Amino acid sequence: MSNLEIIKNAYAAFAQGDVPGVLGALSADIAWTEAEGFPYAGTYHGPQAVLEGVFMRLGAEWDGFSAVPAEFIDGGDAVVALGKYSGTYKATGKSFQADFAHVWKLQDGKVARFVQYVDTLLVSRALQA
Repeated sequence: MSNLEIIKNAYAAFAQGDVPGVLGALSADIAWTEAEGFPYAGTYHGPQAVLEGVFMRLGAEWDGFSAVPAEFIDGGDAVVALGKYSGTYKATGKSFQADFAHVWKLQDGKVARFVQYVDTLLVSRALQA
């Protein structure tokens, strides 16, 4: 399976709510970085930290949160996905849509590094009552 296919499969798993499927693509020592200004900003190390610090919080705090890629740029060991986030923040009932860029770096068939880029102002407006 190519690195591009691994990343496409991870998005498909996320869309189906298959969190174990997404986590299975990650290396044991992944460094997963959420953008500064995003509600879960910071770097998480290891799949368990990503699960607890990002995915569980997305599931608990948002209705219908999605990350839908529209385009992939295949750079071999690096894959860039461009797409759109959307969701409704449960605490405020406010929805948002924002473009994202995700940079995935793979090593030995596993994701070793993930970096998120997003317009955090659009997200933060949904968080404000």
